[in-house]
Amino acid sequence: MSAVTAASRGLSACHGCGLLTQTGHHHATHCPRCGAGVHARKPDSIARTWAFLIAAMIMYIPANVLPIMITESLFGAQADTIMSGVAYLWHHGSWHLALIVFIASVAVPMLKIMALIVLVVSVQFRSAWDPLQRTKLYRVVELVGKWSMLDIYVVALMVALVQLKALATISAGPGAVAFGAVVVLTMFAAMSFDPRLIWDATENNDG
Repeated sequence: MSAVTAASRGLSACHGCGLLTQTGHHHATHCPRCGAGVHARKPDSIARTWAFLIAAMIMYIPANVLPIMITESLFGAQADTIMSGVAYLWHHGSWHLALIVFIASVAVPMLKIMALIVLVVSVQFRSAWDPLQRTKLYRVVELVGKWSMLDIYVVALMVALVQLKALATISAGPGAVAFGAVVVLTMFAAMSFDPRLIWDATENNDG
């Protein structure tokens, strides 16, 4: 016997106040208590998630190729990318900081994008593959998203480590803008994805 769900009864919870509201099947209405829009599922969840993901993948390239900081001193100017900063820290013995920068600024954004692609593709193809594990994967992505700005702080720390104070001037390069865009876009992609779609496909296949 299949479990009875709120969606099957035409009920949806308000995202503003949590009130359970009668919406019908996949129809939108307004919460009678707080007036917020209530949807059985996030509208155009898959399309909006793909839009943010594609934009994040496009921006990921300049974020890692373009200089993220530009150092100007009496000896000339030097432009550094994220990877050159990692190499600088590694070769000067700060391997633990190099690992932090690499994981936070290179690996984590890439893994977030890959995880969201797996989730979106599995929902699009109505896969019944281990919905519990996919839900846990989404929770991890969402949790990491709340701390995504740590990437920016790590880059700021890297700039501070090579700061020469009065002898040099350090400014953010175009790669920093692209990197910030990747962080924001992946956060929006995670917010746009509706994890309830994972279980919808399972229920339909069971039915």
